[in-house]
Amino acid sequence: MLRAWLKSRFPDLTELDDIVQEAYARIIGMRARREVRQPKAFFFATARNLALDFFRRRRISREDLLGGYDELSVLDEAEDVAENVSRNQEIEIMTQAILSLLERCRQVMTLRNVYSLSHKDIAAQLGISVRTVEAQVTIGIRRCTEFVRRHL
Repeated sequence: MLRAWLKSRFPDLTELDDIVQEAYARIIGMRARREVRQPKAFFFATARNLALDFFRRRRISREDLLGGYDELSVLDEAEDVAENVSRNQEIEIMTQAILSLLERCRQVMTLRNVYSLSHKDIAAQLGISVRTVEAQVTIGIRRCTEFVRRHL
């Protein structure tokens, strides 16, 4: 009766006997742990869930096979990878350049370049004049440029 029901619900099911056997094994295992009040309903529900899992796994394996085409287009993505690596290296060098600055200049450059604060906001936050911020930005840019030239 279960085989006929599965065949009517899932006509494309090729693993019918395996699913029936697994359903039997699960219902026997469940009976060992606790009482099953409606064994027929539990048996059919278990078989239905196993069939659905079968189709899910089959769909996923097909997607994995089709996913192989993405691996063939690695050359197209290589530019993105190279750009990302290059950008990360540039960020690392800039971070080192900013860290090499004196404390006040480093604070000003961090607030300006990382947090994009205006000169006026930086001056207010650090308690210094706008003119000092402008001077520190000029010094920071010059020193960072020299640092980058030395490390490239």
